Amino acid sequence: MNSDRQLLNGDEAVALGALHAGVRLGTGYPGTPSTEILETLDQLGGKAQWSPNEKVALEVGIGVAFAGARALVTMKHVGLNVAADPLFTAAYTDVEGGLVVVSADDPGMASSQNEQDNRRLARAAAVPMLEPADSQEAYDFTRLAFELSERWKIPILLRLTTRVCHAKTVVHPRAPEEGLPEPNFLRDIPARVMIPAFAKPAHRRLRAKLAEIAAWNEAEGPVRHETGGTELGILSTGVSAVHAREAAPGASHLSIGMTYPLPMERLRSFAQSVDRLVVIEEGDPVLVEDLRAAGIPVEGKPEAFRFGELDVARVRRILERDNTPEPVPPRGKPPELCPGCAHRGVFEALRDLDCIVSGDIGCYTLGVLPPFSAMDTCVCMGASIGVGLGLRHVLPEEQARRVVSVIGDSTFVHSGITGIAEMVYNPPPTGHLVLILDNGTTAMTGLQEHPGTGRALDHSPTHKMDFAALARAMGVQNVHVVQTNDKKLSMKDLISDLLARPELSLVVAQQPCVLAAPKIRVYDRAAAAELRAEACAAVADD
Repeated sequence: MNSDRQLLNGDEAVALGALHAGVRLGTGYPGTPSTEILETLDQLGGKAQWSPNEKVALEVGIGVAFAGARALVTMKHVGLNVAADPLFTAAYTDVEGGLVVVSADDPGMASSQNEQDNRRLARAAAVPMLEPADSQEAYDFTRLAFELSERWKIPILLRLTTRVCHAKTVVHPRAPEEGLPEPNFLRDIPARVMIPAFAKPAHRRLRAKLAEIAAWNEAEGPVRHETGGTELGILSTGVSAVHAREAAPGASHLSIGMTYPLPMERLRSFAQSVDRLVVIEEGDPVLVEDLRAAGIPVEGKPEAFRFGELDVARVRRILERDNTPEPVPPRGKPPELCPGCAHRGVFEALRDLDCIVSGDIGCYTLGVLPPFSAMDTCVCMGASIGVGLGLRHVLPEEQARRVVSVIGDSTFVHSGITGIAEMVYNPPPTGHLVLILDNGTTAMTGLQEHPGTGRALDHSPTHKMDFAALARAMGVQNVHVVQTNDKKLSMKDLISDLLARPELSLVVAQQPCVLAAPKIRVYDRAAAAELRAEACAAVADD
């Protein structure tokens, strides 16, 4: 993939940019719309791996950067919440190698539980942020991010949105970078050990870095200025800039690539050159608030346009100050659990037993819909166990005994293990029941691997986590591993029996995802063939 002209989506462009920037390791957790970045990096020959969750992925990336090598860490927007703990402190440290963290935001919640705008997190964490508008900028900004990260020894956030991630545009790659130094650890305790004595001066260094980066952004940052009429000026960023240029081709446009820290004097000068300045941005009015705080008069969008993605028609309505109700989009076919899905029988049992179901994030979340309607809560990855325990602690006994926590295999690895620790440490008087719906893959994001599948990102064999052994070792009293396609099994009777016990119980309900099963068989055959080849080679050597 080194031709002069390629048609790539934003995720693929980031992967190619990272490869050409000399990335030594890409880490992350799969989450739409970011998933394809690491998969593409692996396909291109780069080193990429899935981590149990985003926090661990970023910590691994920080270690790579401390070793003087370049690291790419990818996640969707809610994943950055999980990674926020290391991110906020990593900003204080001096990273020797480039560290670029991708936040793939999801305006409109095409596949997410909230619509948060991670430009807020860049400001809270004091981490510079770049926002590409198309695949070419996704490629260019990825490479630029590594350069800036190493120049100022600071993590850089690269914010994509769903439309940029998945839309294909032409990319003209540049020659891959050469001559990068080999990884080498240089001890620098004051810059990397964030005890208060070192963190206090580190915070001052961080603010000095941001001032220097702001000055760089003023002088040579990625800004696109198109001069048009003086009646209307449009300030935009990301994919909104593409919509704005099409919606108002005669206006003057200023599109900024680095949205934190802002090139405030550039923005002030642009504002003074036009009669009316409108900010076009998806999500929260982040730029509007920043500019108004700096005393720059700007016009934002009405509150109704804060929700969902923007497009050309919506931008035209904003520019025309059209506040009439928007047309209601036609209802599509609601999602549902696949025919033959292993989860269906479990949700039938939960429904028939009138359980209070504390649910989690994954394809099994669809158990909330008819004909099952068997999920009562869903907050974030791993919350099913903690929320279920909270319900158990305070509900009247009759209701408490109906509470069940339901979690998937990948989600359990991601954030469920600490829930088990809470359960055995603070057991409710009525006990508790956790169901792990183990379909052998990370199904909702496109059948990715995780530590419970026994396969790495490239599907090669690796160590497989044993959920049942883990639960027993942690102190769960009743642990059952069942095959949901076992004709002799009554899931309803098993759940009913465990709910009646004032004890802690965990059931691992196994059956491969119907979509993943054929691929899993191929991976298993390949692994078996590799083992046979290794055995034959060993015999030949003897």
